[in-house]
Amino acid sequence: MAEEHSARAKDFADSAVHVDVKEYYGERVKKTSDLKTNACIAPAQPIPAFVRQALTKVHPEVTDRYYGCGLVVPECLEGTRILDLGSGTGRDCYMLSQLVGEKGHVIGIDMTENQLEVARTYVDHHMQEFGYKKPNVSFVQGYIEALTEAGLEKNSFDIIISNCVVNLSPDKRRVLAEAYSMLKDGGELYFSDIYSSQRLTEEIKNHKVLWGECFGGALWWKDLLSLAEEVGFTAPRLVTANFVTVDNKELEDVLGDFKFVSATYRLFKLPKGDTKCSQVIYNGSITGAENSFQFDCRYTFKAGEVVEVDRDVASILTHSRFAEDFTFQPSGDSCGPCGVKPTAAVVDPFELALQPKKPRPGSATGGCCSTRSATCCK
Repeated sequence: MAEEHSARAKDFADSAVHVDVKEYYGERVKKTSDLKTNACIAPAQPIPAFVRQALTKVHPEVTDRYYGCGLVVPECLEGTRILDLGSGTGRDCYMLSQLVGEKGHVIGIDMTENQLEVARTYVDHHMQEFGYKKPNVSFVQGYIEALTEAGLEKNSFDIIISNCVVNLSPDKRRVLAEAYSMLKDGGELYFSDIYSSQRLTEEIKNHKVLWGECFGGALWWKDLLSLAEEVGFTAPRLVTANFVTVDNKELEDVLGDFKFVSATYRLFKLPKGDTKCSQVIYNGSITGAENSFQFDCRYTFKAGEVVEVDRDVASILTHSRFAEDFTFQPSGDSCGPCGVKPTAAVVDPFELALQPKKPRPGSATGGCCSTRSATCCK
């Protein structure tokens, strides 16, 4: 099993991009101060107290050598099985292992040996710190484009997360397709990444430093929508978005007028079938979000309040791990004719980034934060 050994993809070879990225994060970047831009220190959202507490228990060396553009902590984690794509030194894995509890399990996969070596060194340390009798976290060496070849089982995960890693892959469609195959029906890909305001030029995409710093491989945000649909996911639900600045004159000259955001999206794998619009009542049963649960940038559910949702959200809430947290009742007339796909779900992350930030109870999707101080990054 993947939990018991380090696996590498047999039929998947390093591309030039993979070689460059492994060299960048394995050799050139030893600590946060080695980074050349601000991609990994995106503005932070407020972090719930229980998440902050979990982060304080992560070993300092794991935290110091961890890089990403967001803190990715979805809701309803108790007892779930989670896969972290590009887990690095394992900060998110160790934090999540506390939230899933002893009955849950977290697997981190990464292609960089130096990062995995740090992550594996502290497994026993963290299990003792958390008071667990046996490890509920493990690490696999492999590629996020080749999860099956790395020994991971299809249809076996409730949640897949990723923190500023998908942009580092030269084949985003394959990453999404592999993630889709790993999820159970009703499962969710909940990930933070860097997105561009338009498709990047070849000069930018071929720039090694910009690629290593998460800019050169950034998707145009509209391409994420089409890629997700191609592989079978529901329409991506935008959760948060923050502008990312470069603050490096030489690299800014190369990037020109391109703009970038750090954005978090929810993508769900749902069984086929027609779901109608619905009225839902949040039961207030999600840990850390007892009073209100912000599902995405459009829907915030207050406990006990009736909310009309479109058919996409109705289907997600009905078939996902959130089903027991909601009461469902027939819809009113505000959803419009059956068969009409709601267009309001498509939100421009650059427009959202311009809006005033609101506290987001129950989950964390902000910029990376040190667990040992109030400063940013990992």
